[in-house]
Amino acid sequence: MTLTICPITLREAHAFVTRHHRHHGSDRGGKFAIGAARAGSIVAVAVVGRPKARLAQDGFTAEVTRLCSVDVAAGAHASGACSMLYAACWRAARAMGFRRLITYTLPSDPGTSLRAAGWKLIGEAGGGSWSRKDRPRVDEHPTQTKLRWEAA
Repeated sequence: MTLTICPITLREAHAFVTRHHRHHGSDRGGKFAIGAARAGSIVAVAVVGRPKARLAQDGFTAEVTRLCSVDVAAGAHASGACSMLYAACWRAARAMGFRRLITYTLPSDPGTSLRAAGWKLIGEAGGGSWSRKDRPRVDEHPTQTKLRWEAA
């Protein structure tokens, strides 16, 4: 069956991520979300928002903060959905005036979907805890160094 890009609300995308993402819950907020559907059912979503890193918040950069893919019928990732969504997010972000779209993956992720969508691996970035002495937080996410990818 054919995959198609479809509009989805941020609320719907966050609910999908909460149900299906393997190591993150839903993110708060966002600028827009895009879905991928097969036979009328959502099998993947992407959420785009402002960059988490303050130094990347230049007004012309957006970040894919969540991407989640599940093929409910087969119990596996929806083939091609992730690269389709990464490409669609970049087209939408460019149409909104953004000059750069970034995302981060764990080093264990091969980045196949990002490469297929034309993204470039920039290198290692960040990692560690968001918790600070004056602003303690509970880390519920992987804290190792990430890989930064960019569409520009």
